[in-house]
Formats: sequence, C-alpha cells, structure tokens
Amino acid sequence: MTSQLIEHDLDEIEKKHGIDLGRGHLKIVETDQDYYPQIEQEIRNEAAIMAPHYEVFYSLEKTVRRLITDTLDTAEGNNWWNSSRIPTSIRDTVEKRQQDELDSAVTPRSDEPIDFCTFGELGELIKTNWDVFAATFSSVKAVERVMSNLNTLRGPIAHCSLLAEDEILRLRLTVRDWFRLME
Repeated sequence: MTSQLIEHDLDEIEKKHGIDLGRGHLKIVETDQDYYPQIEQEIRNEAAIMAPHYEVFYSLEKTVRRLITDTLDTAEGNNWWNSSRIPTSIRDTVEKRQQDELDSAVTPRSDEPIDFCTFGELGELIKTNWDVFAATFSSVKAVERVMSNLNTLRGPIAHCSLLAEDEILRLRLTVRDWFRLME
C-alpha cells in the first residue's frame, strides 16, 4: 500500500511537470478506439485523475477481505463462513446477492461469499469477531472509526465522482490509520 501511495505521488509529479519518468505504467489499459474517443475529453481526464484513488481503495478493500478470511480461517477452519461467527443477517444478505448475480446471467464475481459483503459488512465482521481480531488491532472503536471513514470515502470513488483535494488527503491519512491500527 505504501508503494501505491508513492506511485501516486510520482504520477502527480509527472502530471504537474508534464514529464515521463519512464516507469512504464501510465497507459496499461487499452481503450476501445471505436467508442471511447466519443466520450468527452473532460470526463476522460477526470477518470485518469480518479484512477489512482480507485487503485488504492481496490487494493485496500482486497487486503481487508483477505485479513478477515485468513483470521477467521485460522480461528474456525475452512468452513468459517458457515459458522456462528457470521451473523445470520449478513449470511442471508450475501446469499441473496449471490443469487441475484446468478439470475442476471453475468459472470459471477467470485465463488467466495466474503466478496459479496459490503464494506460496512466487512467492518461488522471484524467487530462481531473481536475476540480473534483483537490480536491484530489496537482498539475496536478505532477500527470502527477508520472503517466508517473508508466507507464514506468509498462512495465518490465507487460512484464516479471526483474526490475533493481534502478528501484525497483524507483517503491517504485513513489508509495510514488502517495500517497503524495493526502495529
């Protein structure tokens, strides 16, 4: 995660000064040359600005999911999802989301139920299972606060809105807070 934050800073330097530091990662994704050019340049510029923030959040959310999975797997074994550690309300909601996705005839995003949990539900899983997460984190209230901040910051990133400069800083600080909780 620290490397991604440094990469983001280097991206900003490249943009600000109109230089290419030769890191070779700026144009990884091929765009649809038939339709993408029809999208307004201003919107495409906004997408490029938001891409690093999406990447940071995507990586962090995957890290949170893996931490929960690994911790509960250690505590309960491979069948932890079906154990009493998962609140029935979350399990039922996840099953509905999985079924809705199957019914929509799109490729399922995952075979793992945790990948169908919202960010708020991930926080609830940590809080509900504090007995096994207390060894990882310093304070349940601090985890709740950081998860709440991340959930708030996730909205504009997930719903294609530009982050204000203060919110970019808040994202960086909240990511740092997350990792500080585990020290």
